Amino acid sequence: MTVAAAFAGMRRVVPVVFRAGCPDCRSSFELAASALRLAIGATSKTTFYSFTCPDCGAAVRKPAGERIVELLTGGGVRTLRLHPTV
Repeated sequence: MTVAAAFAGMRRVVPVVFRAGCPDCRSSFELAASALRLAIGATSKTTFYSFTCPDCGAAVRKPAGERIVELLTGGGVRTLRLHPTV
């Protein structure tokens, strides 16, 4: 099978973008999946996503509930699983 035959009929993949906002400068913008990081902890308090504001450069960290985790992981955001300390 040729490469052309293997990919025949496939559609062009559109990159996923996420809408976000900065609590510091109040700017809203779109970010590519590569600009976000998701950390999944043992509880809802230790599960969050983070990014750097493209306008003011602030490091932003926001809580991520189940639906946000689902959307971010489905959109290709890199995920770090945090292990609880015993």
